[in-house]
Amino acid sequence: MSNKRSRKDEQLDQFRVDDSGKHMTTNMGVKVSEDEFSLKAGERGPTLMEDFYFREKMTHFDHERIPERIVHARGFSAHGEFQLYESLEKYTKADFLNDTSKTTPTFVRFSTVAGSKGSAETVRDARGFATKFYTEEGNYDLVGNNIPVFFIQDAIKFPDLVHAVKPEPHNAMPQAASAHDTFWDFVGQNQESAHMVMWTMSDRAIPRSLRMMEGFGVHTFRLVNKEGKAHFVKFHWKPVLGTHSLVWDEAQKINGKDPDFHRGDLYNSIEDGDYPEYELGIQVIPEEDEFKFDFDILDPTKLWPEEDVPVQIVGKMTLNRNVDNVFAENEQVAYHPGNVVPGIDFTNDPLLQGRLHSYTDTQLIRLGGPNFHELPINRPVCPFFNNQRDGYGRQTINKGQVSYHKNSLAKNTPAPASEEDGGYAHYQERVEGHKIRARSNSFKDHFSQATLFWNSMSDHEKEHLINAFSFELGKVESEAVREEAVKMFANVSLELAQGFAKNIGVTPPESGGSDVKKSSPALSQANTVHKPSTRKVGVILANGFNGKDVTQALKELSSEGIMTEIISDKQGMVQGDDGSEFKVDHTFLTTDSVLYDALYAVGGSNEEEAFKKHASHFLNEAFSHYKPLGATHNAVQWLSDNKLADHSGVVAGDDVKGFTEDFVQAVAAHRHWDRQLI
Repeated sequence: MSNKRSRKDEQLDQFRVDDSGKHMTTNMGVKVSEDEFSLKAGERGPTLMEDFYFREKMTHFDHERIPERIVHARGFSAHGEFQLYESLEKYTKADFLNDTSKTTPTFVRFSTVAGSKGSAETVRDARGFATKFYTEEGNYDLVGNNIPVFFIQDAIKFPDLVHAVKPEPHNAMPQAASAHDTFWDFVGQNQESAHMVMWTMSDRAIPRSLRMMEGFGVHTFRLVNKEGKAHFVKFHWKPVLGTHSLVWDEAQKINGKDPDFHRGDLYNSIEDGDYPEYELGIQVIPEEDEFKFDFDILDPTKLWPEEDVPVQIVGKMTLNRNVDNVFAENEQVAYHPGNVVPGIDFTNDPLLQGRLHSYTDTQLIRLGGPNFHELPINRPVCPFFNNQRDGYGRQTINKGQVSYHKNSLAKNTPAPASEEDGGYAHYQERVEGHKIRARSNSFKDHFSQATLFWNSMSDHEKEHLINAFSFELGKVESEAVREEAVKMFANVSLELAQGFAKNIGVTPPESGGSDVKKSSPALSQANTVHKPSTRKVGVILANGFNGKDVTQALKELSSEGIMTEIISDKQGMVQGDDGSEFKVDHTFLTTDSVLYDALYAVGGSNEEEAFKKHASHFLNEAFSHYKPLGATHNAVQWLSDNKLADHSGVVAGDDVKGFTEDFVQAVAAHRHWDRQLI
């Protein structure tokens, strides 16, 4: 872990407690003489009410759990820092986006959306990507997802969406899944969801790692500079390792093998010093160009194609420290899109406008009252002063007799700050019109960008989309709901609708489709960065392996940043033919091929038939998930025996240097999709 400390770390030090070597006390500091038995009237008598320690201990336990988030309940967090590459003063007066010499502490929470706190992590779902910047001007929260659009256009529909996707109320099933009737009924009756559904049915909804997924602010915000000039902006996080995903069969198996797969991957990468990195990008549109596009830039179901509005990379965030306590930090952190600093402002996106109310309202019930901002993880690093007082969980001890504005007794302090002194001033946008419940006509095109997404996919990504629709709608019992989905997505792509209709028992449509021919290469993960670093490779060894060659191969893989774990049939040490030894990290029983990015099989002179049987199962499953396979020495024959040799991404041979060079390239590729044709 990094030894570099931020101002936020130093602030949190006063709240960190190390109990080792200490006497036990009550919460008021009274030393406790007994923690095994409650105070009773005689050894077999009733417990006495005066046992204040028992009551304190039990009452605290009774209230250890706070209400979980209705959405984004299953999440995990990490501390980090943000470094600006170039000043953005021409766009914004926000200090942390102006001064390249400053390092801004951050805290990021990743999450699934639909599942409960105890659900698995590799489910098909959007992922939350919420970032808290602890700036010198106050906390700024960029509360986004790994998908740049959303299901609905107006926040008033959010309760309906969540009710539809959550477990159905009559039987509380299914957990953390959208493959059921009420969700797809909602989709069919709310066709503005078409674009987002394309993303959630794509590989984007089953990321390989939280370190390998993009983040988006979703909404259109404003940047305002010192001269008061505004630009529309969308925020992006671009993972340095590229954007990569699981395959569906693999994702489902991981849910059973390791339901903590994503948090474990994030936690261990930070502990190992392989700090996740994300570059911050912005798309900027001048105010005068607001209406120059074939979509409404304020519509949260629309993205700005990167080929039309390029993403400018302006900084990098590095996650370099794990949380010390999951409850105190991950569970008590409170994000809010309304937490902004001077230079960042809002637009009239109706989904964003509703979120500005909802997040505060949510924290009030979850965190027990209005003082959640005083919890250590939520405190800004800059001082804060106002006339707010009292309430549950108040930690600030305010001195003096005055708690109102205006006043003379305290010389009218705390006093508002002028804009020149850093006071927040809302952008003065002209607004006029009748009070009305309606939707702008510019929001009513629900299919063009869904088609843009389809057009942008590679062949294997299109096949995955058809399979995802087939799986999800195959779980829907209502034939009418299935038919409505086919009819709806025929407006996106006739090929898509016909592809999944035949798999779910619905007559494929004969007409439909879209006139949209445009594509956006940036939307396809086939065009992402490919690196071997931090990839996890399972190395299958039996006693008697070629010690010299394996030692050299592992050394060369490590030099490329590839992580390796030794897999064998028994715990302990596995020994090579030259006396070299490796500690066995896992046996065939304690791990699985789905938990690795690639396999490197070697075997050994002392391998038994049972060993080869287990190894063959690992290799065949990894091959079916299009993963790289490497084999040297005894294991070369295993590939032939299992008809796995001579395929893309399968590397075999005993020339260590040539083998490792080719295997590293295969690992960097992530998947070898041409094997889908086999």
